[in-house]
Amino acid sequence: MSKTIKLKKGFDIKLAGKAEKQLVDFKRAKTFAIKPADFMGMQRPKVTVNEGDSVKAGTPILFDKAMESVQYVAPVSGEIVEIKRGEKRKLLEIKILADAEITYESFEKFTESSLKTLTKETAVALLCKGGVWPQLIQRPFGIVANPQDSPKAIFISGFDTNPLSPDYAFTLKGEEKYFQAGVLVLQKLTSGKVHLGLELDAEIAPVFANVQGVQVNKFSGQHPVGNVGIHIHHIDPINKGEIIWTISPFGVVQIGKLFIEGRYDASKIVAVTGSEAKNAAYAKTFIGACVDTLVNGNIKNDHIRVVSGNVLTGEKIAPDGYLGYYANQITLIPEGDYEEFLGWLKPSSTKLSFHKALGLLSFLNRSKEYVVDTNAHGEERPFVVTGAFEKVLPMDILPTYLFKAIVSEDFDEMEELGLYEVIEEDVAICEFIDPSKNELQKLVRNGIELLMYS
Repeated sequence: MSKTIKLKKGFDIKLAGKAEKQLVDFKRAKTFAIKPADFMGMQRPKVTVNEGDSVKAGTPILFDKAMESVQYVAPVSGEIVEIKRGEKRKLLEIKILADAEITYESFEKFTESSLKTLTKETAVALLCKGGVWPQLIQRPFGIVANPQDSPKAIFISGFDTNPLSPDYAFTLKGEEKYFQAGVLVLQKLTSGKVHLGLELDAEIAPVFANVQGVQVNKFSGQHPVGNVGIHIHHIDPINKGEIIWTISPFGVVQIGKLFIEGRYDASKIVAVTGSEAKNAAYAKTFIGACVDTLVNGNIKNDHIRVVSGNVLTGEKIAPDGYLGYYANQITLIPEGDYEEFLGWLKPSSTKLSFHKALGLLSFLNRSKEYVVDTNAHGEERPFVVTGAFEKVLPMDILPTYLFKAIVSEDFDEMEELGLYEVIEEDVAICEFIDPSKNELQKLVRNGIELLMYS
Protein backbone atom coordinates (compact mmCIF):
# COMPACT_ATOMS: atom_id res chain seq x y z
CA MET A 1 0.00 0.00 0.00
CA SER A 2 1.33 3.42 -0.97
CA LYS A 3 2.46 5.67 1.84
CA THR A 4 2.75 9.40 2.34
CA ILE A 5 5.61 10.58 4.56
CA LYS A 6 5.92 14.18 5.75
CA LEU A 7 9.31 15.01 7.22
CA LYS A 8 10.17 18.08 9.27
CA LYS A 9 13.93 17.63 9.58
CA GLY A 10 16.34 18.71 6.87
CA PHE A 11 17.93 21.74 5.25
CA ASP A 12 17.66 22.95 1.65
CA ILE A 13 20.86 24.41 0.23
CA LYS A 14 19.78 26.95 -2.36
CA LEU A 15 22.60 27.90 -4.69
CA ALA A 16 22.84 30.14 -7.72
CA GLY A 17 23.40 28.46 -11.05
CA LYS A 18 20.42 26.18 -11.64
CA ALA A 19 20.42 24.72 -15.14
CA GLU A 20 17.94 26.30 -17.52
CA LYS A 21 15.59 23.78 -19.10
CA GLN A 22 17.20 23.85 -22.49
CA LEU A 23 19.45 21.39 -24.28
CA VAL A 24 22.60 23.16 -25.43
CA ASP A 25 24.66 21.74 -28.26
CA PHE A 26 28.03 21.53 -26.52
CA LYS A 27 30.79 19.84 -28.51
CA ARG A 28 30.90 16.10 -27.96
CA ALA A 29 33.76 14.83 -25.83
CA LYS A 30 36.60 13.12 -27.64
CA THR A 31 37.67 10.80 -24.84
CA PHE A 32 35.79 8.81 -22.22
CA ALA A 33 36.97 6.92 -19.16
CA ILE A 34 35.79 4.21 -16.79
CA LYS A 35 37.22 4.59 -13.27
CA PRO A 36 37.17 1.65 -10.81
CA ALA A 37 37.02 4.16 -7.92
CA ASP A 38 33.44 4.97 -8.95
CA PHE A 39 32.32 1.47 -7.97
CA MET A 40 32.22 1.02 -4.21
CA GLY A 41 33.11 -2.48 -3.08
CA MET A 42 35.26 -3.32 -6.11
CA GLN A 43 38.12 -5.32 -4.62
CA ARG A 44 40.27 -6.73 -7.39
CA PRO A 45 39.67 -5.06 -10.77
CA LYS A 46 40.89 -7.01 -13.79
CA VAL A 47 41.32 -5.31 -17.18
CA THR A 48 40.24 -7.38 -20.18
CA VAL A 49 41.57 -5.09 -22.94
CA ASN A 50 44.95 -3.72 -24.00
CA GLU A 51 46.02 -0.31 -25.22
CA GLY A 52 45.37 -0.09 -28.94
CA ASP A 53 42.36 -2.43 -28.88
CA SER A 54 39.18 -1.41 -30.63
CA VAL A 55 35.93 -1.68 -28.68
CA LYS A 56 32.24 -1.13 -29.27
CA ALA A 57 29.77 0.38 -26.84
CA GLY A 58 28.98 -2.56 -24.59
CA THR A 59 32.30 -4.38 -25.02
CA PRO A 60 33.56 -5.71 -21.65
CA ILE A 61 36.71 -3.89 -20.55
CA LEU A 62 36.83 -4.65 -16.83
CA PHE A 63 35.54 -6.97 -14.14
CA ASP A 64 36.02 -7.57 -10.42
CA LYS A 65 37.69 -10.87 -9.57
CA ALA A 66 35.47 -11.02 -6.48
CA MET A 67 32.35 -10.96 -8.70
CA GLU A 68 33.42 -12.12 -12.14
CA SER A 69 29.98 -12.37 -13.75
CA VAL A 70 29.44 -8.59 -13.59
CA GLN A 71 30.94 -6.90 -16.64
CA TYR A 72 31.96 -3.25 -16.77
CA VAL A 73 31.71 -2.21 -20.40
CA ALA A 74 32.83 0.56 -22.75
CA PRO A 75 30.37 3.48 -22.85
CA VAL A 76 31.30 4.31 -26.46
CA SER A 77 33.05 2.67 -29.37
CA GLY A 78 36.62 3.57 -30.20
CA GLU A 79 40.23 2.80 -29.31
CA ILE A 80 41.66 2.06 -25.87
CA VAL A 81 44.29 4.79 -25.72
CA GLU A 82 45.42 4.52 -22.10
CA ILE A 83 45.19 2.17 -19.16
CA LYS A 84 46.27 4.49 -16.37
CA ARG A 85 47.74 3.09 -13.17
CA GLY A 86 48.97 4.71 -9.97
CA GLU A 87 51.13 3.57 -7.08
CA LYS A 88 51.56 -0.19 -6.74
CA ARG A 89 49.97 -0.47 -10.19
CA LYS A 90 46.56 0.48 -8.83
CA LEU A 91 44.14 0.83 -11.75
CA LEU A 92 42.96 4.44 -12.01
CA GLU A 93 41.09 4.61 -15.31
CA ILE A 94 40.64 3.06 -18.73
CA LYS A 95 40.53 5.78 -21.37
CA ILE A 96 38.79 5.46 -24.76
CA LEU A 97 39.22 7.69 -27.82
CA ALA A 98 35.71 7.70 -29.24
CA ASP A 99 34.70 7.02 -32.83
CA ALA A 100 32.86 9.74 -34.72
CA GLU A 101 29.96 7.30 -35.11
CA ILE A 102 29.13 5.04 -32.16
CA THR A 103 28.76 1.32 -32.90
CA TYR A 104 27.22 -1.13 -30.46
CA GLU A 105 27.53 -4.71 -29.32
CA SER A 106 24.34 -6.67 -30.00
CA PHE A 107 22.37 -8.42 -27.27
CA GLU A 108 19.12 -10.37 -27.21
CA LYS A 109 15.99 -8.24 -27.66
CA PHE A 110 12.66 -8.61 -25.87
CA THR A 111 9.21 -7.21 -26.47
CA GLU A 112 7.29 -5.63 -23.62
CA SER A 113 4.98 -8.66 -23.56
CA SER A 114 7.86 -11.16 -23.47
CA LEU A 115 9.38 -9.32 -20.51
CA LYS A 116 6.42 -10.42 -18.42
CA THR A 117 7.43 -14.09 -18.84
CA LEU A 118 11.14 -13.41 -18.39
CA THR A 119 12.85 -15.63 -15.81
CA LYS A 120 15.07 -14.24 -13.09
CA GLU A 121 18.04 -16.28 -14.34
CA THR A 122 17.73 -14.89 -17.87
CA ALA A 123 17.31 -11.34 -16.56
CA VAL A 124 20.37 -11.55 -14.28
CA ALA A 125 22.54 -13.06 -17.01
CA LEU A 126 21.74 -10.30 -19.51
CA LEU A 127 22.05 -7.51 -16.95
CA CYS A 128 25.53 -8.74 -16.07
CA LYS A 129 26.66 -9.42 -19.63
CA GLY A 130 25.12 -6.24 -21.00
CA GLY A 131 26.97 -3.94 -18.61
CA VAL A 132 24.03 -2.37 -16.73
CA TRP A 133 24.28 -4.45 -13.55
CA PRO A 134 26.54 -1.86 -11.80
CA GLN A 135 23.52 0.47 -11.72
CA LEU A 136 22.12 -1.74 -8.95
CA ILE A 137 23.46 -0.68 -5.55
CA GLN A 138 23.14 -2.76 -2.39
CA ARG A 139 22.04 -1.41 0.95
CA PRO A 140 23.59 -1.76 3.48
CA PHE A 141 27.06 -0.55 2.51
CA GLY A 142 26.29 1.24 -0.81
CA ILE A 143 28.23 -1.24 -2.97
CA VAL A 144 27.51 -2.80 -6.36
CA ALA A 145 24.90 -5.51 -5.79
CA ASN A 146 25.80 -9.21 -5.89
CA PRO A 147 23.82 -11.14 -8.55
CA GLN A 148 23.63 -14.15 -6.22
CA ASP A 149 21.66 -12.22 -3.59
CA SER A 150 17.89 -11.80 -3.36
CA PRO A 151 16.88 -8.36 -2.03
CA LYS A 152 13.73 -7.98 0.03
CA ALA A 153 12.80 -4.90 -2.05
CA ILE A 154 14.12 -2.50 -4.68
CA PHE A 155 13.89 1.28 -4.25
CA ILE A 156 13.95 4.07 -6.85
CA SER A 157 13.91 7.76 -5.91
CA GLY A 158 12.04 9.78 -8.52
CA PHE A 159 13.24 13.18 -7.29
CA ASP A 160 16.53 14.72 -6.24
CA THR A 161 16.82 17.41 -3.56
CA ASN A 162 20.60 17.87 -3.73
CA PRO A 163 21.82 21.40 -4.57
CA LEU A 164 21.21 22.33 -8.24
CA SER A 165 20.01 18.82 -9.01
CA PRO A 166 18.70 18.11 -12.52
CA ASP A 167 15.01 17.84 -13.33
CA TYR A 168 14.03 14.25 -14.19
CA ALA A 169 11.05 15.53 -16.20
CA PHE A 170 13.58 17.11 -18.55
CA THR A 171 16.43 14.59 -18.52
CA LEU A 172 14.13 11.58 -18.98
CA LYS A 173 11.65 13.15 -21.38
CA GLY A 174 10.35 10.57 -23.85
CA GLU A 175 11.82 7.60 -21.98
CA GLU A 176 8.49 6.29 -20.61
CA LYS A 177 8.61 3.04 -22.60
CA TYR A 178 12.10 2.17 -21.42
CA PHE A 179 11.39 3.05 -17.80
CA GLN A 180 8.38 0.75 -17.80
CA ALA A 181 10.43 -2.03 -19.39
CA GLY A 182 13.14 -1.54 -16.78
CA VAL A 183 10.59 -1.86 -13.98
CA LEU A 184 9.33 -5.14 -15.47
CA VAL A 185 12.89 -6.49 -15.36
CA LEU A 186 13.44 -5.28 -11.79
CA GLN A 187 10.32 -7.14 -10.68
CA LYS A 188 12.07 -10.39 -11.62
CA LEU A 189 14.94 -9.70 -9.23
CA THR A 190 13.02 -9.51 -5.96
CA SER A 191 10.21 -11.37 -4.25
CA GLY A 192 9.23 -8.09 -2.63
CA LYS A 193 8.07 -4.77 -4.02
CA VAL A 194 9.64 -2.23 -6.35
CA HIS A 195 9.19 1.15 -4.63
CA LEU A 196 9.12 4.49 -6.43
CA GLY A 197 9.48 7.60 -4.28
CA LEU A 198 7.93 10.83 -5.57
CA GLU A 199 7.67 14.34 -4.20
CA LEU A 200 4.36 15.19 -2.55
CA ASP A 201 2.45 18.16 -4.02
CA ALA A 202 4.82 18.39 -6.99
CA GLU A 203 3.97 17.79 -10.62
CA ILE A 204 4.75 14.19 -11.53
CA ALA A 205 7.27 13.80 -14.34
CA PRO A 206 5.71 12.09 -17.39
CA VAL A 207 8.25 9.25 -17.15
CA PHE A 208 6.74 8.26 -13.79
CA ALA A 209 3.10 9.23 -14.33
CA ASN A 210 1.65 5.96 -15.65
CA VAL A 211 4.26 3.36 -14.69
CA GLN A 212 2.84 0.00 -13.64
CA GLY A 213 4.31 -2.53 -11.21
CA VAL A 214 5.64 -0.15 -8.56
CA GLN A 215 4.43 1.01 -5.18
CA VAL A 216 4.41 4.79 -5.31
CA ASN A 217 5.30 6.49 -2.03
CA LYS A 218 5.20 10.26 -1.64
CA PHE A 219 7.46 12.40 0.52
CA SER A 220 7.60 16.03 1.56
CA GLY A 221 10.27 17.96 3.39
CA GLN A 222 13.70 19.47 2.93
CA HIS A 223 16.92 17.84 1.76
CA PRO A 224 17.81 14.96 2.14
CA VAL A 225 14.17 13.95 1.62
CA GLY A 226 14.98 12.94 -1.97
CA ASN A 227 17.67 10.45 -0.92
CA VAL A 228 16.69 6.84 -1.46
CA GLY A 229 18.16 5.96 1.95
CA ILE A 230 15.58 8.20 3.62
CA HIS A 231 12.81 6.42 1.71
CA ILE A 232 14.08 3.01 2.78
CA HIS A 233 14.28 4.10 6.41
CA HIS A 234 10.64 5.18 6.52
CA ILE A 235 9.10 2.51 4.26
CA ASP A 236 11.06 -0.72 4.81
CA PRO A 237 14.00 -0.29 7.22
CA ILE A 238 17.04 -2.53 6.91
CA ASN A 239 17.82 -4.89 9.76
CA LYS A 240 21.03 -6.84 10.18
CA GLY A 241 21.19 -9.63 7.60
CA GLU A 242 18.69 -8.00 5.23
CA ILE A 243 19.44 -6.60 1.76
CA ILE A 244 17.73 -3.94 -0.32
CA TRP A 245 18.79 -2.79 -3.77
CA THR A 246 18.53 0.74 -5.10
CA ILE A 247 18.76 2.15 -8.60
CA SER A 248 18.49 5.61 -10.16
CA PRO A 249 15.77 6.44 -12.71
CA PHE A 250 18.50 6.68 -15.37
CA GLY A 251 19.63 3.17 -14.46
CA VAL A 252 16.07 1.87 -14.88
CA VAL A 253 15.87 3.45 -18.34
CA GLN A 254 19.25 1.99 -19.27
CA ILE A 255 18.01 -1.48 -18.31
CA GLY A 256 14.90 -0.95 -20.42
CA LYS A 257 16.96 0.04 -23.46
CA LEU A 258 19.18 -3.02 -23.08
CA PHE A 259 16.21 -5.40 -23.10
CA ILE A 260 14.08 -3.58 -25.71
CA GLU A 261 16.78 -2.41 -28.14
CA GLY A 262 19.40 -5.08 -27.44
CA ARG A 263 22.23 -2.62 -26.87
CA TYR A 264 24.12 -0.91 -24.07
CA ASP A 265 23.17 2.76 -24.33
CA ALA A 266 25.34 4.99 -22.11
CA SER A 267 23.96 8.27 -23.48
CA LYS A 268 22.56 10.62 -20.87
CA ILE A 269 21.50 14.21 -20.40
CA VAL A 270 23.47 15.95 -17.66
CA ALA A 271 23.01 19.34 -16.04
CA VAL A 272 25.83 21.88 -16.25
CA THR A 273 25.29 23.94 -13.09
CA GLY A 274 26.91 26.37 -10.69
CA SER A 275 27.37 30.08 -10.20
CA GLU A 276 30.53 30.10 -12.33
CA ALA A 277 28.89 28.60 -15.41
CA LYS A 278 28.24 31.15 -18.15
CA ASN A 279 25.67 28.83 -19.65
CA ALA A 280 23.96 26.75 -16.97
CA ALA A 281 21.94 24.33 -19.05
CA TYR A 282 21.65 20.68 -20.07
CA ALA A 283 23.94 18.73 -22.38
CA LYS A 284 23.68 15.32 -24.01
CA THR A 285 26.74 13.17 -23.48
CA PHE A 286 27.76 9.66 -22.36
CA ILE A 287 28.82 8.01 -19.12
CA GLY A 288 32.48 8.79 -18.37
CA ALA A 289 32.75 11.77 -20.74
CA CYS A 290 35.66 14.19 -20.54
CA VAL A 291 34.13 17.42 -19.25
CA ASP A 292 36.50 19.79 -21.08
CA THR A 293 33.91 20.56 -23.75
CA LEU A 294 31.41 21.52 -21.04
CA VAL A 295 33.90 23.66 -19.10
CA ASN A 296 36.17 25.37 -21.62
CA GLY A 297 34.65 28.68 -22.68
CA ASN A 298 31.78 28.21 -20.25
CA ILE A 299 33.31 29.62 -17.05
CA LYS A 300 33.28 33.17 -15.69
CA ASN A 301 36.84 32.98 -14.35
CA ASP A 302 39.70 30.50 -14.18
CA HIS A 303 39.83 30.08 -10.41
CA ILE A 304 37.06 27.56 -10.03
CA ARG A 305 36.45 24.03 -8.84
CA VAL A 306 34.90 21.50 -11.18
CA VAL A 307 32.76 18.94 -9.40
CA SER A 308 31.52 15.75 -11.00
CA GLY A 309 28.12 15.56 -9.32
CA ASN A 310 26.64 17.93 -6.75
CA VAL A 311 28.50 20.04 -4.20
CA LEU A 312 27.61 17.75 -1.27
CA THR A 313 28.60 14.33 -2.57
CA GLY A 314 30.41 15.03 -5.83
CA GLU A 315 34.05 14.46 -6.72
CA LYS A 316 36.58 17.21 -7.42
CA ILE A 317 37.98 16.71 -10.93
CA ALA A 318 40.28 18.64 -13.25
CA PRO A 319 38.78 20.88 -15.96
CA ASP A 320 39.69 18.07 -18.36
CA GLY A 321 38.65 15.31 -15.96
CA TYR A 322 35.95 12.71 -16.47
CA LEU A 323 32.31 12.53 -15.49
CA GLY A 324 31.69 9.96 -12.77
CA TYR A 325 29.79 6.79 -13.63
CA TYR A 326 26.80 7.74 -11.47
CA ALA A 327 26.99 11.53 -11.89
CA ASN A 328 24.11 13.32 -13.61
CA GLN A 329 25.49 16.85 -13.30
CA ILE A 330 28.68 18.84 -13.12
CA THR A 331 28.94 21.86 -10.85
CA LEU A 332 31.19 24.90 -11.36
CA ILE A 333 31.79 26.96 -8.22
CA PRO A 334 34.50 29.38 -7.01
CA GLU A 335 37.59 27.88 -5.42
CA GLY A 336 37.86 28.86 -1.75
CA ASP A 337 41.59 28.62 -1.05
CA TYR A 338 41.92 31.77 1.01
CA GLU A 339 41.98 32.84 4.65
CA GLU A 340 39.44 35.29 6.05
CA PHE A 341 40.37 36.89 9.35
CA LEU A 342 37.55 36.38 11.84
CA GLY A 343 35.22 35.87 8.92
CA TRP A 344 32.96 33.57 10.88
CA LEU A 345 32.33 36.25 13.53
CA LYS A 346 30.89 38.85 11.18
CA PRO A 347 27.13 38.79 10.52
CA SER A 348 26.59 38.48 6.81
CA SER A 349 23.76 38.21 4.31
CA THR A 350 26.03 36.63 1.69
CA LYS A 351 27.06 33.52 3.62
CA LEU A 352 24.80 30.51 3.73
CA SER A 353 24.59 28.93 7.17
CA PHE A 354 22.29 26.55 9.02
CA HIS A 355 23.34 27.97 12.38
CA LYS A 356 21.66 31.15 13.58
CA ALA A 357 24.68 32.27 15.59
CA LEU A 358 27.04 32.12 12.60
CA GLY A 359 24.79 33.44 9.89
CA LEU A 360 21.72 35.10 11.31
CA LEU A 361 21.01 37.21 8.25
CA SER A 362 21.19 34.23 5.91
CA PHE A 363 19.10 32.20 8.36
CA LEU A 364 16.36 34.81 8.08
CA ASN A 365 16.49 34.80 4.27
CA ARG A 366 16.48 31.12 3.34
CA SER A 367 14.68 31.68 0.03
CA LYS A 368 17.71 33.46 -1.42
CA GLU A 369 20.02 31.68 -3.84
CA TYR A 370 23.62 31.93 -2.66
CA VAL A 371 26.96 31.97 -4.42
CA VAL A 372 29.22 29.80 -2.29
CA ASP A 373 32.82 28.70 -2.70
CA THR A 374 34.71 25.69 -1.36
CA ASN A 375 36.14 27.39 1.73
CA ALA A 376 35.35 25.44 4.92
CA HIS A 377 35.57 28.63 7.04
CA GLY A 378 37.45 26.81 9.76
CA GLU A 379 39.64 23.83 10.45
CA GLU A 380 38.97 20.33 11.72
CA ARG A 381 38.60 20.12 15.49
CA PRO A 382 37.13 17.74 18.11
CA PHE A 383 33.42 16.94 17.95
CA VAL A 384 31.20 19.68 19.33
CA VAL A 385 27.91 18.19 20.55
CA THR A 386 25.37 20.75 19.34
CA GLY A 387 22.40 18.54 18.47
CA ALA A 388 22.45 20.04 14.96
CA PHE A 389 22.91 16.72 13.16
CA GLU A 390 19.66 15.43 14.64
CA LYS A 391 17.85 18.48 13.21
CA VAL A 392 18.83 17.85 9.58
CA LEU A 393 18.91 14.04 9.32
CA PRO A 394 15.31 12.77 9.12
CA MET A 395 16.08 9.29 10.47
CA ASP A 396 15.41 7.71 13.84
CA ILE A 397 19.10 7.33 14.62
CA LEU A 398 21.59 9.30 16.71
CA PRO A 399 24.17 10.53 14.18
CA THR A 400 26.54 12.17 16.67
CA TYR A 401 26.91 8.97 18.67
CA LEU A 402 27.16 6.91 15.48
CA PHE A 403 30.08 9.03 14.29
CA LYS A 404 31.81 8.66 17.65
CA ALA A 405 31.29 4.88 17.58
CA ILE A 406 33.01 4.75 14.18
CA VAL A 407 35.93 6.83 15.43
CA SER A 408 36.36 4.47 18.40
CA GLU A 409 35.86 1.41 16.14
CA ASP A 410 33.13 0.05 18.40
CA PHE A 411 31.50 -2.55 16.13
CA ASP A 412 28.53 -3.29 18.38
CA GLU A 413 27.71 0.38 18.79
CA MET A 414 28.04 1.04 15.05
CA GLU A 415 25.50 -1.67 14.31
CA GLU A 416 23.08 -0.64 17.05
CA LEU A 417 23.27 3.06 16.17
CA GLY A 418 22.26 2.54 12.54
CA LEU A 419 25.32 2.20 10.30
CA TYR A 420 23.47 -0.39 8.21
CA GLU A 421 20.98 2.33 7.21
CA VAL A 422 23.31 5.06 5.95
CA ILE A 423 25.93 5.69 3.31
CA GLU A 424 27.87 8.84 2.47
CA GLU A 425 25.07 10.74 0.73
CA ASP A 426 22.77 10.39 3.74
CA VAL A 427 25.18 12.19 6.09
CA ALA A 428 26.44 14.75 3.57
CA ILE A 429 24.07 17.37 4.96
CA CYS A 430 25.52 16.72 8.43
CA GLU A 431 29.00 17.34 7.06
CA PHE A 432 27.83 20.61 5.51
CA ILE A 433 26.54 22.03 8.80
CA ASP A 434 29.22 20.48 11.05
CA PRO A 435 30.85 23.23 13.15
CA SER A 436 33.76 20.85 13.81
CA LYS A 437 34.57 20.56 10.07
CA ASN A 438 34.96 16.77 10.18
CA GLU A 439 34.91 14.70 6.97
CA LEU A 440 31.83 12.76 7.99
CA GLN A 441 31.26 11.09 4.62
CA LYS A 442 34.76 9.66 4.65
CA LEU A 443 34.24 8.62 8.29
CA VAL A 444 31.05 6.71 7.40
CA ARG A 445 32.79 4.92 4.53
CA ASN A 446 35.59 3.91 6.92
CA GLY A 447 32.99 2.52 9.31
CA ILE A 448 31.26 0.61 6.53
CA GLU A 449 34.53 -0.98 5.44
CA LEU A 450 35.28 -1.96 9.03
CA LEU A 451 31.96 -3.83 9.19
CA MET A 452 32.30 -5.31 5.71
CA TYR A 453 35.74 -6.77 6.12
CA SER A 454 35.73 -7.59 9.84
